[in-house]
Amino acid sequence: MKKLAILLVLGLTLFAEKKPREKMPAFRAKSMKGENLNNEALAGKPALIQLWATWCGYCRKDQPILEKLANEFRDKGLVVVAVNVGEDRAKVEAYLKDNPRPGVKHVLTPDTSLPGLIAPQGFPFYVLLDKDGKVAGVQAGSGGEPSLREMLTEVGLGSN
Repeated sequence: MKKLAILLVLGLTLFAEKKPREKMPAFRAKSMKGENLNNEALAGKPALIQLWATWCGYCRKDQPILEKLANEFRDKGLVVVAVNVGEDRAKVEAYLKDNPRPGVKHVLTPDTSLPGLIAPQGFPFYVLLDKDGKVAGVQAGSGGEPSLREMLTEVGLGSN
């Protein structure tokens, strides 16, 4: 009888409606190249936002994956924004010189309100926005490529 109850609960969970997505609060960001990346600039495009730091080993592990996804889904409108949290420009520039990611838009803490709005408890931390600027997914920590690809399916971007 206990197994039947568990199966029933699991079955009902599969048919439960998803909660409506919430609009991302208004934010401002300027990339290290001077691009404005705010709600209006990203409207009509899915966006994957990563909060990271150069000292974070898991962030470093995810860097090539983000670059790969940015390039793979560029033609489908995906914008990947990497917000470095709490480090100065010189340190981030030196890191990016040794670990280039030209497909990703890089933002520093003084140039954005995103870290304060998102308030990550650790790094990396991901927020996925749909084309309407609504939060389609959140991921705390690194789950590697499979996890990020799974998250992207929430905005209609599957694996190629």
